[in-house]
Amino acid sequence: MKFEFSAGGIVFKRGTKQESSILILLAQHSQHHGWVFPKGLIGDTVKGEKKETTAVREVEEETGIKAKILKPLEHISYWYFHEGEKRKKTVYYFLMEFLEDTKKRDLEMEAIAWLPIEDVEQRLTYPSDKKVWVEAQKLLKN
Repeated sequence: MKFEFSAGGIVFKRGTKQESSILILLAQHSQHHGWVFPKGLIGDTVKGEKKETTAVREVEEETGIKAKILKPLEHISYWYFHEGEKRKKTVYYFLMEFLEDTKKRDLEMEAIAWLPIEDVEQRLTYPSDKKVWVEAQKLLKN
């Protein structure tokens, strides 16, 4: 059994007058095609990297979006199998505010989308993302 630790972000931005007042960033994974919040392994690029730094870096690498952390969210954990090995992953998510779109992203995500709050839950693929979304949604509505 292996343990993994990741960090990522639930990024929001203010919409235009024609759009919802708040839009949420989702990404579609290139391998499994699921819609998720961007995240990545802590310390896979920089040894000793803090989870906050990983979250900001991974959001930008996977989506091209620069964002700043506003608040940590409750972490989530789940089990999955990879190459026949059982793994437990813990993900530290942060509520993040959009700063800019660099238009540069890696190929890990095949698509990104900005969705109105009311459309996010139905687009998310995995229960773990839906769970953390409940907490983030409450914060955004306040």
